[in-house]
Amino acid sequence: MTKRCPAMLTLLILLLSTPFNAQTMKSTDSIAAKEIRLVLSRQADAWNSGDVEGYMEGYWKSDSLLFTSGGNIQRGWQATLEKYKKSYGTKAKMGTLEFSQLEISLLSSESAWVLGHWELVRQNDHPEGVFTLIFRKFPDGWKIIHDHTSSNSKLKKSE
Repeated sequence: MTKRCPAMLTLLILLLSTPFNAQTMKSTDSIAAKEIRLVLSRQADAWNSGDVEGYMEGYWKSDSLLFTSGGNIQRGWQATLEKYKKSYGTKAKMGTLEFSQLEISLLSSESAWVLGHWELVRQNDHPEGVFTLIFRKFPDGWKIIHDHTSSNSKLKKSE
């Protein structure tokens, strides 16, 4: 019977401490989610100002950045920047970017994944799709380390 007491005492302590730990995690999650939303908001603002370099500030500036889209794998921050500049070289091609339906899930205190929708509003079309982002927290803030973006095969046409 005395062997069970330490185990039961440990279990009781864990059970009693759970609400405090859960509340602490919710608070931490909330702060991290706000910081990640801010990164995405700044990206959309930069994009909508025609600032591709500013948009890229949300990404990890590393040769290890991974971007997948349209069945292609792109590695590296610089290569991704060049691809964006080539594909969206004018303000008309960039259009207005909107992110929506964001779901942010913390994996740890230093990593998270984000699921969401994107849409570009341009004069003649409205391409849209979904994305999954993996964020890592660095000393200078949250950065996207992996971006998997897909587009809807049916483009919305402007009315």
